[in-house]
Amino acid sequence: MNDLFENEIPLFPTTFNEIEQRVRGINPLKYGKTRNFIDGAVTHLSPYISRGVISTKQILSEILKRGHQPEAIEKFIQELAWRDYWQQVWIAKGDDINSDLKNKQNPISNTDIPEAIANASTGIEAIDTAITNFYSTGYLHNHLRMYIASIASNIGQSHWKLPAQWMYYHLLDADWASNALSWQWVAGSNSNKKYYANQENINKYAYSHQKGTFLDVPYETFHTLEIPEVLMTTTALELTTSLPLSKGISVSDTLPTLLYNFYNLDPCWKNDIEANRILLLEPSHFKPYPVSPNSMDFVLALSENIENIQIYVGEFDELVDAYPLFNIHYKEHPLNGHYKGTEEPRDWMFDVKGYYPSFFAFWKKCKKQLTY
Repeated sequence: MNDLFENEIPLFPTTFNEIEQRVRGINPLKYGKTRNFIDGAVTHLSPYISRGVISTKQILSEILKRGHQPEAIEKFIQELAWRDYWQQVWIAKGDDINSDLKNKQNPISNTDIPEAIANASTGIEAIDTAITNFYSTGYLHNHLRMYIASIASNIGQSHWKLPAQWMYYHLLDADWASNALSWQWVAGSNSNKKYYANQENINKYAYSHQKGTFLDVPYETFHTLEIPEVLMTTTALELTTSLPLSKGISVSDTLPTLLYNFYNLDPCWKNDIEANRILLLEPSHFKPYPVSPNSMDFVLALSENIENIQIYVGEFDELVDAYPLFNIHYKEHPLNGHYKGTEEPRDWMFDVKGYYPSFFAFWKKCKKQLTY
């Protein structure tokens, strides 16, 4: 195993200065060449994008400001655009992304998750090491996410939903649209074919040298592969969120109110005005979308970048019933439909909205807005 893979797992600082420094450190040219390798020059910015601390538009602006020409860094821009694409699908399809979107996943033998994945005991060294580190860091390289999804859904024949929830639960960059729709892409329910990776592929990108595993087969045999014994035992995980203790907050009835949440922790949002700033953590949000203690701790740490932020644990209706709030502002998100007040748009990279059945149909429209 490559030492870097085992020991140099990225850390995720939570102060805004450190996050901005990470943005300034992006190497988009090297990213395009190395991103598929586990030690590639990926940005490690996705947790901050997912939590709304920074936007894809801000990152693109920073990169272009340095003089990079779009055609030279198209792969980097495309990968940013994928994040906006998944969000646009969520906006258009709503709760439909919680079930098979385009095709029924087939075959399915269970709706649980293989214990070998949950316990990091698949026997695939690169996968087991990654899952073990994942539990402590909240980080998984994108290729490893795809490998795990393929093993769970396509080799183990588990329906994608619960394994996707398991991954979302532990990810610091938990974004339900990106996660659920990517799992569906791998499982063939949001794509025209299933995604497979054999042992040779994993060895190449994870720098391992393993042979003789259940993945050490030619690609043409995958569709007839029996479920390996190691994946046959499954479990129905109980995933729950530990929310902070509910405390009273102090508000001014003469100031506007800015609502922050799991998907919006932008410290620059309206930071030039005086306002009640409230991080709203709704139990009803986290019941269908539970997150780990690591993820919640990350959210709370990031919220400290917002001056005078107060945390309210409860439902939106409870908040407005309990406190004299007026002129409420919040950022658009598919899970904010029950908020009442002034909805403000998120920062998108491109002025391309609506549902596109494929990313490349979406990208074709986006690309026209780049100056080449």
